[in-house]
Amino acid sequence: MSFTSNAPEAQERVLSTLNRDGSRRWIRPKPSRGRYYRRRFFTAWGLITTFTLIPILKLGGKPLMLFDIPRSEFIFFGATFLPTDTFLLMLLLFSIFIGIFLITAVLGRVWCGWACPQTVYMEYLYRPLEYLIEGGRNRQIELDEQGPNGRRLLKYVVFFAISAFLANTFLAYFVGWDRLLGWMTSPPTRHPAAFAVMLGTTLLTFFDFAWFREQTCIVACPYGRFQSVLLDRQSLIVGYDAGRGEPRARWRKKEDRTAGDCIDCSLCVSTCPTGIDIREGLQMECIHCTQCIDACDEVMDRIGLDHGLIRFTSQAELESGKRSFLRPRLVVYSAILLVMFGAFAFSLAGKQTADVTLLRGLGAPFTILPSGDVSNQIRIKIANRAPEERSYLIELDAAEDLTMIAPENPLTVAPGETEMTGAFITAPTSAFAGGEAAVTLTISDGLDFTKELQYRILGPAGGGN
Repeated sequence: MSFTSNAPEAQERVLSTLNRDGSRRWIRPKPSRGRYYRRRFFTAWGLITTFTLIPILKLGGKPLMLFDIPRSEFIFFGATFLPTDTFLLMLLLFSIFIGIFLITAVLGRVWCGWACPQTVYMEYLYRPLEYLIEGGRNRQIELDEQGPNGRRLLKYVVFFAISAFLANTFLAYFVGWDRLLGWMTSPPTRHPAAFAVMLGTTLLTFFDFAWFREQTCIVACPYGRFQSVLLDRQSLIVGYDAGRGEPRARWRKKEDRTAGDCIDCSLCVSTCPTGIDIREGLQMECIHCTQCIDACDEVMDRIGLDHGLIRFTSQAELESGKRSFLRPRLVVYSAILLVMFGAFAFSLAGKQTADVTLLRGLGAPFTILPSGDVSNQIRIKIANRAPEERSYLIELDAAEDLTMIAPENPLTVAPGETEMTGAFITAPTSAFAGGEAAVTLTISDGLDFTKELQYRILGPAGGGN
């Protein structure tokens, strides 16, 4: 079904997904199954398998990856991060960002074309199903003009089912596979909130891959807009060799050719999943998927010319024929990444199996007992990072005139859980100097965790006089 707009047409196309009159231009790429396509195929399905299995597989009794927001817990390949691990999380995030800068400076937008879930699922799951159900590129364009038929409706049903599977896989990263499986095998009325979240995620996924599609890369994702900062003239890009290809001219057999090697077949345009013409130079919409390389190489094979008219290259190489790998930004990025990741690994290796936090009791800072002694209430919060249940003994290391009463001692904490208990430290007024007295608490589990914590109890300001 075509759309007619009364708006004046633009002088040139603003986006590859918009016609000049502002209407939606549907991108229906013709797949080019060359050497790069085959490599991306195995890479994509390896990643799809990995994305699916990560929340299911376990390491040390924990999921490989879990973002447990209600419990404020992040599990990353066996390591548990809590809100108290702000420094570690900061190091990890900075390491990832610097890694992205480094990879982009060297390999260009290889993430977008080879590993991004949007590209992987779109090009190797949804589009192949679309070709299978609706037919090839020409048939899809006919359906765009004439309106949907039974095949297109069937495609949407299949897309919705696939989207539901992906939505549940996505949710497993946040709620855990075991809990999600329980939700899936019980009636929606038992878990209405969880069902609503799953349905909403399914609808968003369906909307993305059935309608929004490549616009996610072109309009929504900021990564393409950052490439002018992240790339330099030596970065690897998918580029058209204008020096070799221009001027363009149609191919005619048995004719002495004086034009360039580009025969203006436009296969590089019809195969592009974002609808651009790579011959116009480096563009924000290019995701470096290499479809145009495969299409061009196939044409070169037919007419007996060498591959490489469109190839992995760099802007500097296209202009001068020379390319330099080592440059200052790579050295700086590598050095920063080494320092950040080294600090992260060192901090993670020194992480103990429990976190202990001492907090003051609620209410008055101290209480004067009938005996004249001073009592301080403290709260002890223990987070168990070990894969099994632990019992933590709380001991007061102090002079004989100090005593501690802890109703729950030792404190038992389940794996991955955080528990809090209270304790009362009693001291004579003579123990206080300037309204404070220093005490030392030792918390241990009898296995591999022991920690001493300094704490100051409060008392009368003149107690030590």
